[in-house]
Order: sequence, then C-alpha cells, then structure tokens
Amino acid sequence: MFTLKRTGATALITAAAVAGTALITAPSASAASYHCRTSTKSVDDPSYSGPWADNWDFTVSICAKRSSGKVYSYAKISWDGPVMGVDDTGIFNAAYFRLWEAKSVSGKDPVVKSANYYGIESKLENSTSNGNYNNSYTTPTISYKTGSKTYGDGRLMLEWANDGKGYQTHNFSGSPAV
Repeated sequence: MFTLKRTGATALITAAAVAGTALITAPSASAASYHCRTSTKSVDDPSYSGPWADNWDFTVSICAKRSSGKVYSYAKISWDGPVMGVDDTGIFNAAYFRLWEAKSVSGKDPVVKSANYYGIESKLENSTSNGNYNNSYTTPTISYKTGSKTYGDGRLMLEWANDGKGYQTHNFSGSPAV
C-alpha cells in the first residue's frame, strides 16, 4: 500500500512539473512583433577638407511594438565610415543618439518618453585593425504605458572635433505608429 501511494505521488509531482514547464515555455498569445522603418543619410566630416573620402553613411532602423498596454521602442544604427587612423578617439568631441516615443495626434505630436544614449560615441571611434570605421550600435529599449497610437523616433547628434560648430542634428524616419 505504501508503494502505491508513493508511486501515485511521484506521478502527480512529475505531471505537475511537466505541465509547469510547458506553461513556462509556451509563447505568449499577446507577444507582438516590432514594426520598423529604416532610413539612410550620408554625413560629411566638416573638420576635414582634404582629398580623401570622409563621408559617414548611416543606416538607422527605428522600431516600435505594442504589448500589454505599453509601447516599446529601440533604434539600431549602423554606419560605413571612412578609412583613416586606427581607433581615433579624437574624431568627435561628443556624440549621442536621442530616442523618443511620441503620441500620434493631429498637429504637433507630443513626446511622452525620451532618452539619450552616449554609448554610440565609443563605437563610432572604434575601427578595425585596418582603420575602417564600419560598426553598429543598438540602443536600449524605452517603453511608455499608453492607449494611444504611439511611435518611436530618433536623431543622431554629432559634435565633430576641430570644426567649431557644436552639435549637428541628423534626423531619421520614425517607426510606424502602433
């Protein structure tokens, strides 16, 4: 009799563990996918006027999704920069990517959440061993609880060294509203 109870208890515990595992690993029915918009821009290095190519070609994808009453947004920035000295930390005085979420309304869309990501500067100034400045940076995700149509948007802020002009603003296309 003791063996029967013990076997029954073991079977019950095993079934609960298997059901619990299935419950944990099952994909969420409300899982949403990101909606992205990609845009490109070629940016001239204003501090250089020599004979060699100096443009930086940026590709930015800004993505947003709605899940559980929140809108989540992030940006992926990639670039094809010029070939020059290896790991030149003096290209920029500063650089950051500003990501924001805005409600889609008639008139000016109000920004409801924003963040500046300065981690992009070290990536911009990091080259391959051949001095090629091709790289990418993905921002952390921001989120905002809203019932309204909302989208992600962003701009790249570059403060070139030795040009005396301060920050240059480079706007990119925002994500579709979700």
